[in-house]
Amino acid sequence: MTRDTELNFNAAKFVATEKGIWSNTILLGTVGSTVHGTNVQDGVEDLDLMGVCIEPMRCAIGFREFEQFIYRTAAARASGHPEANVAPHNARSMAGDVDLTIYSLRKYLRLALKGNPTILTLLFTPVSSLHRFTGFGDQLRQRTELIVSKRAGGAYLGYMQAQRQRLTGERGGRHGSRPELTNQYGYDSKYAAHVLRLGYQGIELMTTEKLILPMEELERDSVLAMRRGEVPREECFNRLEAVEKLLKLAIEDSPLRAEPDTEAVEQWMLDTYRLVWGSCPPSWLARQRVNNEGSILIDSFGVHI
Repeated sequence: MTRDTELNFNAAKFVATEKGIWSNTILLGTVGSTVHGTNVQDGVEDLDLMGVCIEPMRCAIGFREFEQFIYRTAAARASGHPEANVAPHNARSMAGDVDLTIYSLRKYLRLALKGNPTILTLLFTPVSSLHRFTGFGDQLRQRTELIVSKRAGGAYLGYMQAQRQRLTGERGGRHGSRPELTNQYGYDSKYAAHVLRLGYQGIELMTTEKLILPMEELERDSVLAMRRGEVPREECFNRLEAVEKLLKLAIEDSPLRAEPDTEAVEQWMLDTYRLVWGSCPPSWLARQRVNNEGSILIDSFGVHI
């Protein structure tokens, strides 16, 4: 953890605290290349953080709609404004920057039940990489087996196919937001490594019903070699196509349930909202349950409380 990263994290935490989001956050952890073990010290790596909060009742059923809070160091630097929704989204990140997104519990679960790969990462982030972890956050992670299904495999495959086709130019022209990497290696090596990681982790999730983070050494080394541009362009494209085929087979043979248990997950979500909002009933016992189940286990950079 660099000094710049810590300062930028504290800036993001300050804004989230000012808006009343931090105190309602039940789970927050590192996602992205850092937790996958695929980051390289090349001056362009930032820290990606994702969290889940239980928003106040008026932000869920009132006129103050809330789905997510976003803070990007790069956007704040480019515009002088701390919030990404009023700052340029395409601002390039630098080493030490922080990208923080905190979703409402409702939106997080909607995306998780669809099998969104980035969203699911938080369910497998090691405790050592969690920055805020409460009793409710623990309950959420305990429901992983109800959330993850073969549907997630389809999501991994869909993202991988679309991004591989953009990389090769099969869909909408060749993609690459890093011309310096394309000029050096013949392709955007960071984007290609991301596509390869999606494939490997989709296969792992469909086969073992979980993700090990950081990635296992063999797959991680393969992703890092592509990230560093050590894989020739044509070999890169062929490897991505081969992994995509393996992912299709893994989905077909997966022991996972075909669909998530949406009803059970929804019931837990509703019970949690009722408990936090004090709707059932607002007795001393109910408030004690909130205090116990919502107790903070970890706050900030892995500090146990």
